[in-house]
Amino acid sequence: MVQTDLSRYDNSWFDRGAGKLKWFCWLIVSACFVNSLFPYSGLKIFLLRLFGAEIGKKVVVKPSVNIKFPWKLHIGDFSWIGERAWIDNLAHVNIGKHCCISQGAVLLTGNHDFSRQTFDLITRGIILEDGVWIGAGAMVCPGVVCKTHSVLSAGSVTSADLEGYSVYRGNPAIKIRDRIIS
Repeated sequence: MVQTDLSRYDNSWFDRGAGKLKWFCWLIVSACFVNSLFPYSGLKIFLLRLFGAEIGKKVVVKPSVNIKFPWKLHIGDFSWIGERAWIDNLAHVNIGKHCCISQGAVLLTGNHDFSRQTFDLITRGIILEDGVWIGAGAMVCPGVVCKTHSVLSAGSVTSADLEGYSVYRGNPAIKIRDRIIS
């Protein structure tokens, strides 16, 4: 077995995108209003915008949503973020118009390089184009682009791009059929 010296672990290069005071204030506001049972989406939208999120019109943010850094988040018009969704946006996350992030879904932009002794942090953004649906409990991994109107079904995991107008299922997610919209 290889011994790992984590004292050499250095991710000082990582940029939160905001100062420590702003980040600390966000942690408090998020705990009280966004990542809580607080039911009113309008106030959450206001607070997310106040902290730098770009959010379109008629967006819904349900209770107990976890958003790491709102200043690295864009949500288009008429999109929906479900209960207990987790947007772990160490890198930028762009959610298009008319998207649905169902309850318990995870958008994960960070990972670690397990091939290096120092287990370095790796971050890559996520793009959900218009009309994308991420099912309940599904996970989108760093660097993924979900093309227009693609679906990642409940409990599925993708670490690869999803084709437009396609439905994916499983871990790893595979295309199971075309998405026909009437």
